[in-house]
Amino acid sequence: MTPCDYRAPAWLPGAHAQTIWPLLIRGPLPSYRRERWETPDGDFIDLDWVDGERGKPCVALFHGLEGSSRSHYARRLMQAARERGWHGVVVHFRGCSGEANRLARAYHSGDSTEIDWVLRRLDAGGFPALFAAGVSLGGNALLKWAAELGADDKSPAMAIAAISAPLDLAAANKALSSGFNLIYARHFLRTLIPAAREKYRRFPGRFDIRRALAAKTLRDFDDAVTAPLHGFAGADDYYARSSAGPLLGTIRLPTLLLHALNDPFLPAAALPCREQLPPSLTLELTEHGGHVGFVHGAPPGRLDWMPRRVLAHFAQHLPAAVHMR
Repeated sequence: MTPCDYRAPAWLPGAHAQTIWPLLIRGPLPSYRRERWETPDGDFIDLDWVDGERGKPCVALFHGLEGSSRSHYARRLMQAARERGWHGVVVHFRGCSGEANRLARAYHSGDSTEIDWVLRRLDAGGFPALFAAGVSLGGNALLKWAAELGADDKSPAMAIAAISAPLDLAAANKALSSGFNLIYARHFLRTLIPAAREKYRRFPGRFDIRRALAAKTLRDFDDAVTAPLHGFAGADDYYARSSAGPLLGTIRLPTLLLHALNDPFLPAAALPCREQLPPSLTLELTEHGGHVGFVHGAPPGRLDWMPRRVLAHFAQHLPAAVHMR
């Protein structure tokens, strides 16, 4: 596949249509096999697997805000992996698999410590190669993890890909706080606020429930709930310490950064310049595509362009022994 060969269909113009339409054509749900892992701090996460052929690589996916293995991009990437005979696994962040997690903490955009633990445990599973993809929030967290790997650390993943990652969290949340973009914030708040209400019932006093219930924007919610639950002084501190954008120059792992210039979740001005990036990072910017959209083809459209591009990137970094099988 030629890099940046994506072309949005003429029948689906505009960033919002290209972002929302995929939610309506999600496609069939793969036959997942669920596995539960106990975390070192006494919590749990759920992983949904599609099993591949023996001796084939594994692709781990870290989903976006309030996403899951049912999200359209997860369905399509896992299906694409299975069609290659590869193993695939959607790693649910805490509380995103349909069951509330045990602890007061949940998940956030800078949760690189959790990603490190997950990838190292997956790497111990005996796969000949492990790759990791992150979408939106999961993409930012994955990039932050890659940036924090020490020069002497052995990476459990051979290559990674980040799709539509909000590299500048402050800029992203500002973009989602006004105009039509508020529809996206309200979409997320419809599940975030009830989850916070239930969290407060179990852990009273851990955050300001009145401010949480009154949240009108994601920044309101992050300032009231996400920040205090995860050790940040407030939304500004959370965004500053969790944004992957300022850290991209330290990434040494082969990385694909895929983003649409018309992504409504992040202004194009907040994207990095290629000249600022290390040779290990491939920045591919499409003119259109929306936020994790990339619909193509005749109506009703297909969602296989992004998974094919991501898997093509991973295939470039397969060990020679795996290629020969």
